[in-house]
Amino acid sequence: MHPGYCEVSYIGATILGCEGLRLTSGKKTFFRNARPFGFILFARNIDTSEQIRALCDDLRSCVDHEAPILIDQEGGRVQRLRPPLATEWTPPLDFVTAAGRNAERAMYLRYLITALELRSVGIDANCAPMVDVACDVTHPFLKNRCYGSDVTHVSTLGRAVADGLADGGVLPVLKHIPGHGRAQADSHLDLPLVSANADELKRDFAPFRALNDLPMGMTAHLVYDALDAAPATTSPIVMQLIRDKIGFDGLIMTDDISMKALSGPLSQRSSASIDAGCDVVLHCNGDLQEMAEVVEAAGEMTQVAQVRAQAVLDARKIPVTLDISALTAELETLI
Repeated sequence: MHPGYCEVSYIGATILGCEGLRLTSGKKTFFRNARPFGFILFARNIDTSEQIRALCDDLRSCVDHEAPILIDQEGGRVQRLRPPLATEWTPPLDFVTAAGRNAERAMYLRYLITALELRSVGIDANCAPMVDVACDVTHPFLKNRCYGSDVTHVSTLGRAVADGLADGGVLPVLKHIPGHGRAQADSHLDLPLVSANADELKRDFAPFRALNDLPMGMTAHLVYDALDAAPATTSPIVMQLIRDKIGFDGLIMTDDISMKALSGPLSQRSSASIDAGCDVVLHCNGDLQEMAEVVEAAGEMTQVAQVRAQAVLDARKIPVTLDISALTAELETLI
């Protein structure tokens, strides 16, 4: 695949999901008019390898640039492709623990294999690495998805994950900026409140600073009392911190805008995210009425966002030709 380019006025500031295994004519028309920057797939969109490739082709045919197609393929319970389409992975924290001193190489191989499996069906972006730093209070929904509780170790493993994905031709998406590890609630259901002070938060921010050169990042839906009363996704203060203090200048997408951590109409959430400094709004469930509301509120990508979007498209590598069975064999020697 080759990066495409389109004037900013033709690209909507959204990444959208879809329903089902193929697109209806009505959904194709909607996506042509909405012109999202990219798309995201879930288990409801997955059947066979041929079907996934056809769906990816259908989605990209709706827009006038080579749209990235994202997925959550962390491993463990957050894994959309499963056997026989892809390797079944243990949760990241369990995997890292099992790998011990070989964790860096093991994580690189794990996500290189993941990338090759994703690219084989037309998917070219994965919502990983997740460098939220685990701690004693981390909510169970997140805990075993983390890579550990040591900042340096998490940063090193995050880089290994990003490199493995990139070498396999898949864009890494850094999450959840600026750090979700202290959350004691599941942001799919509630708004987490983090009461740590500014000095304590430096620990959470550090891995994101170490990986601030990655092309894409995803926000965290939670409130940092020490910074702002608004959720990070809709907080200009937090978004400015991400840009200035963490130094992340890549394309920032929201986490799913329909998650219950956020309140108010989807239109209000979407416009507030863009106003705060997010580049694109992520909407996942594929509901046409909701997507229409989000698309209208998010509007078109700004000129600055378009520059970042082009950098994302340019960052995609052609994957090296590798034997997955040989990579798997090497990985098995490390675990």
